Amino acid sequence: MSVHTISDADFREVISNNDKVVVKFFATWCGSCKLIAPKYTRMSEDEQYKGIYFAEMNAEENPQTRQDVAVNNLPFFATFQGGKLISSSPTSKKDKVQSLIEELV
Repeated sequence: MSVHTISDADFREVISNNDKVVVKFFATWCGSCKLIAPKYTRMSEDEQYKGIYFAEMNAEENPQTRQDVAVNNLPFFATFQGGKLISSSPTSKKDKVQSLIEELV
């Protein structure tokens, strides 16, 4: 698995067609976003998270989804199951991201 880049245009389709989804919202200027990126990619490759769709979205380029998910800081992570928002949190801490993902496992 790897991290898929998604946008407002395909967001609904992605969360509808994949049972378990985690989305990282980021901005290109965000230092904390850059720091968590390689850790997030490693998580997407971890066997224990097999079956979870890992996605990322540029928050500045996708205002509709940013508003729908109530992104209030960056980086921001949101988990979805069965097309519904399960949990979300602004964080750059790997442990917090893992606990969000583990709610889906």
